[in-house]
Amino acid sequence: MLNRFGLVAALLLCLSFGAYAQTDNAIIKGFVYDRSSGEPMIFTNVVLTGTQFAVQTDVNGYFSFTQIPEGSYTLFTTVMGYDTSRISITVKPGDLITKKIFLNRADRVLKGVEVSARKVEKTTQINAGTTSVTAREIKLMPSAGGEPDIAQYLQVVPGVVFTGDQGGQLYIRGGAPSQTGILLDGVTIYNPFHQIGLFSVFETDAIRNVDIQSAGFNAQYGNRTSAILDVRTKDGNKNRTSGKVSVSPLMARAMLEGPISKPKNEGGAGFTYLLAAKHSYFDKTSTSIYGGLGEPFKSSLPYSFTDLYGKLTFNGDNGSKINVFGFNFDDKAKAIDPDSLTEAASIGWKATGGGTTFVITPGNSSALINGRFAYSKYSLSYKEADFVAMPGSAYDGTRTSGIEGFEGGIDFTYYMPRYSQLKYGLEVSGLHTALDYLNENGNTVALDRRNTSAALFVMFRKNFGDKFIFEPGFRLQYYSAISALSPEPRLGMKYNVSRNVRLKAAGGLYSQNIISTKSDRDIVNFFTGFILSPDEPVENITGEELNKNLQKAYHALGGIEVDIQNVELNLEPWYKSFYQHIELSRIKITTGNFTSGEGTAKGIDLSARYNRNRVYLWGVVSYQEILYQTLVLKDNVVRIDDKGNQLFQKEVQSYAPPFDRRINVNLMAAYTAGAKKDWEISARYNVGSPFPFTQTQGFYENLTLLGPNNPLDQNINTQNGSTGILYATQINGGRLSWYHRLDFSVRKRFTLSQYSNIETTLSATNVYDRQNIFYVSRISGTRVYQLPVFPSLNVTWNF
Repeated sequence: MLNRFGLVAALLLCLSFGAYAQTDNAIIKGFVYDRSSGEPMIFTNVVLTGTQFAVQTDVNGYFSFTQIPEGSYTLFTTVMGYDTSRISITVKPGDLITKKIFLNRADRVLKGVEVSARKVEKTTQINAGTTSVTAREIKLMPSAGGEPDIAQYLQVVPGVVFTGDQGGQLYIRGGAPSQTGILLDGVTIYNPFHQIGLFSVFETDAIRNVDIQSAGFNAQYGNRTSAILDVRTKDGNKNRTSGKVSVSPLMARAMLEGPISKPKNEGGAGFTYLLAAKHSYFDKTSTSIYGGLGEPFKSSLPYSFTDLYGKLTFNGDNGSKINVFGFNFDDKAKAIDPDSLTEAASIGWKATGGGTTFVITPGNSSALINGRFAYSKYSLSYKEADFVAMPGSAYDGTRTSGIEGFEGGIDFTYYMPRYSQLKYGLEVSGLHTALDYLNENGNTVALDRRNTSAALFVMFRKNFGDKFIFEPGFRLQYYSAISALSPEPRLGMKYNVSRNVRLKAAGGLYSQNIISTKSDRDIVNFFTGFILSPDEPVENITGEELNKNLQKAYHALGGIEVDIQNVELNLEPWYKSFYQHIELSRIKITTGNFTSGEGTAKGIDLSARYNRNRVYLWGVVSYQEILYQTLVLKDNVVRIDDKGNQLFQKEVQSYAPPFDRRINVNLMAAYTAGAKKDWEISARYNVGSPFPFTQTQGFYENLTLLGPNNPLDQNINTQNGSTGILYATQINGGRLSWYHRLDFSVRKRFTLSQYSNIETTLSATNVYDRQNIFYVSRISGTRVYQLPVFPSLNVTWNF
């Protein structure tokens, strides 16, 4: 198996030499940059006027035309918010022309240019299940605490469900967090959201672009079965030192970027840096500033975090570059007992890592070569405050989980006429997971697993005229620890009925070897462990042993895009089958440590967008239905036969996971006011149907019958047992109440100089103080609510 895999890898690498091969056809290639900062301009339209040659720049600002006939042309460049560029070019046979194009910000955007730019993207890219976001769009959202963050923007993306302000997690179109791949400059981030769910680890002003692939993503992404969140950061200002300092009652943020070595001429080689840091102190200010608003502020919101990110970039004369980056994210929180308002547990996680990425544009080819190598580590701990150790046991009540590893890859992209594209690559990675916890018998359990995986992928997009786009892909993923080879075909299509009506579809097969230990009994769960696929036999719900111990799924997605004057409508029905869903067994006494359940998720999302002049409107209406099947002990009862033997009867139970929010509606509006457009007013309203949860059936005294060293060293007559909970037989048979909330913010910009201004933002989250249930205490029945009305003032200095 490995030999065949190596042969295919060698074949792709041999093909890569074509990246350096000289061609007799003329080639025009180059990069588009923002003149003021030197940052690449992404998704910018570049056209050879008078011809059918037209392309869009990628995330590096790169474009390429091949097979250009001899003649004279005008290279026309346009993007919203910038002046257009026109460059005259004369082409001879065999020429390879490289251009660096610099665009100035426009004081006024021509309406025809704005409309044309969006039309080109929508008719030449499939974009099924894909949402692209920039820092500008993130800032249009009403910002909690006056701090704009991608975590808040994601909540209005079609198909996304967020489970709460405190300890909230992200669920994308039926997939759990462990089934969503989070990438920062190509490096996996295993937990991007802080315990106070309003904020992520990403610095908004450092973001160049975010791609949210909610279903049907193509072959360049792997080892995830639901969705991808791909975050790319800026390189740093090439021309001057710039940055920001921001202060609010929640946190302080700072970002600094600039040249270490300035280019000697426009477009020349340079060396830049970017540093970003943010630190929260809400655990200290929540009581002093917001205590008058009542709980939970009065007793303190016990959340704090510190995020650090740094990046160095060397840019070559021809547009090639290399980045070196590192990050350190640290989060601390406490779980509070809702009755005594004292600490019930302490929670902490930390993520560190770093790596390098590079972009190479060979001098004699239209290809673009991207590569990366990085290491990252994530660790999580959860310690119960009132844990009582068993006699003779060294276990102190701390559950821990960790995942670390390296990842590397190289890919080659060829840009062809009429937006067509070929991309292929090779990836390798190594992972190590560790999980330590106390089982039901009072014994400590440690699960330690390692795996090396490799993948080959190829995808080809062919644009047939102005009507049809066909994008097949194929990924071959190999997992060494379980000797499993997973072939995964992918496909995307779009048909332009007209320039205003477009049909699209996407789908494919997906696999992953990362398993989450998160309980699906409650929506609130502060501990999520990671383990790799087991190397022991695993049975599915029909009793058959799995051939490959992998999480597996397939996606099917359709859609129609309709433009009605200035309104853009997008309707996407989708379906996901998690037909092999490995989980920790609920009845280990009969099945072993793991079982494989099944899950289906289906839904439909309708979004509408209006962006004209000073008004921005965005609305999403979503319906989804998620159903899982798993093995449980029948009636939660161990039966005894007439001979005194224990009988364990298992059955298949269907249930809705705790993130099954059937209806989710988001409405957002933003307006830019003032003669200088220095006022921004925005509001967002969200309503969601109830989350499911498992109901409590009763209680019992939990006595310790077995000691760690001697079965006879526990006296049940003198023990004070803890309160045990009897859960209802049906998993998640109950539902919480409906959720709805209104957020509002006003931002004013005061200009100090050409590059310096101060922005003040007054915001209010949960304006009308809706009591949205967070969870209900199992023991006392006390209701714990999400954050109440939450006003804040932020001041930011941009320079």
